[in-house]
Amino acid sequence: MTAVARLAARLVARGGGILLGVAAGISALVVATYATVIASAPGGAASLTALAANPAIRTLFGQPVALDDPGGFTVWRTGTVLAVAVTVWAALATTRVLRGEEDAGRWDLLLSGRVPVGTVVGVHLAVVVTAVVAVGAGVTVALLATGTAAGGAVVHGASLALAGAAAVGTAGVTSQLLPDRGRATGAAVAVLLTGLLARMVADGVTALEWLRWVSPFGVVALTRPFEADRVAPLLVLGGAAAVLLGATVVLAGRRDLRDAPLGHGRPRAPRTRLLGSVPAFALRRLGRPLVGWTVGVGAFFLLIGLIAESMTDFLAENPVFAELATRAGFAELGSVAGYAATLFALLAVLVGGFVAARVGGLAHAESARHLDLLLAAPVTRPQLVGAEVAATATGAVALTAAAAVATWAGTAVVGAPLGLGDALAGAANTLPLTALGLGAAVLALGVAPAHVAAIGLLPAAGGFVLNVVADSVDAPEWVAGLSPYAHLAAVPVEPPDLVAAAVMLAIAAAAGAAGTWALGRRDIR
Repeated sequence: MTAVARLAARLVARGGGILLGVAAGISALVVATYATVIASAPGGAASLTALAANPAIRTLFGQPVALDDPGGFTVWRTGTVLAVAVTVWAALATTRVLRGEEDAGRWDLLLSGRVPVGTVVGVHLAVVVTAVVAVGAGVTVALLATGTAAGGAVVHGASLALAGAAAVGTAGVTSQLLPDRGRATGAAVAVLLTGLLARMVADGVTALEWLRWVSPFGVVALTRPFEADRVAPLLVLGGAAAVLLGATVVLAGRRDLRDAPLGHGRPRAPRTRLLGSVPAFALRRLGRPLVGWTVGVGAFFLLIGLIAESMTDFLAENPVFAELATRAGFAELGSVAGYAATLFALLAVLVGGFVAARVGGLAHAESARHLDLLLAAPVTRPQLVGAEVAATATGAVALTAAAAVATWAGTAVVGAPLGLGDALAGAANTLPLTALGLGAAVLALGVAPAHVAAIGLLPAAGGFVLNVVADSVDAPEWVAGLSPYAHLAAVPVEPPDLVAAAVMLAIAAAAGAAGTWALGRRDIR
């Protein structure tokens, strides 16, 4: 038991520690800057109550609660972001330590001993749950250390921890029901993204407020920290987590190793389409994940387009909030075109996650020994990486175009002035940043294959966080300049910065070439 727990802890310690530091640090930073933000706002905290009347604000950032309190303001600014980060990390970590280790054959010897499969699965689940509880505790300690009310700090930290535990249970169930790590991860993340969309709809449409109870993010918001400090939503989250975790252990004991009750289907004729070459097979592997990503990203940006006019009208009538948005890293929100340009920054984070996941899948295929026979054939490693990069780049362009079309369609429905050409230009403006993420992921594939996803996310996700924090605390210009976002023009409000785009593409190409060279120089794991 102890040895199994140590093994599981080694698999999640690094990622969990980074998440803990980021979550606690951001929470403490926002509390520390609260007085400066409120002091710069005409009317002080009282003026912030107008936020609750705007559906667009509630849809994007959640319903504002206790904005006259440093803790309440911090929860509004960071609560949804941290909840998404904690739950997505929890889901990815769970499928990795359960289905990933099983698929790679590393559980064969472990389960041949005296420890039953239910115990092994339960111990791994307990370790990941402990990690998310530590993140929630870290956020609570950070809030208490900066002087916020104890009740609100505890409720907020507990809600993050329990939402993470529910995500662990969700990913645990998909790991037992589906036949491989990729499909288990996709299903778990799809459930979480559906919950996030449900929360956004519930906050934006009063008649659908009941949807909060079917979304972990909505239930987290119902706790209302630093105002009501509700415990009942915590009980709901805890109950859901307990049911899902228990179901995972039961399902694990009712199936054979590397088997699953779903996903296999009936026997069917072989499908040999796109199996004639490495590039064709890369496109075949891309198809199904790209459809799922396109549906999720398209739904999100359709919603962004539908609320565009409401958001810009609100900011035009309340300049103070436009100023606060600028301080938080969301500039140019005064017009529909500027609003689209600002929100497309989030597209770079999403597409950056897509490209990191695709290259990370190649690293997983290597560690799972799925590439052994392929690389024994007359296929060079540069050919393999080149095919995967080309397919991933094609998918990234398609995903970016889908987001642009969805945004334009949303604005067209509500009559907001945004042309299809402007939407495509604004979305395409983020592609050099996406290329940076792809280059970083390929570099990691060559020199640090165990950390492809994390390194691939650094330019987009890490750069976005750095940009927001630097704007929020008025960091020196050179600090803000470290983020690639500081060098992106606000297209379509402004013309693109072609020099910055060319530099990013050159860096991406150099990183990709270095990663390909390094892959050719090292042994296959």
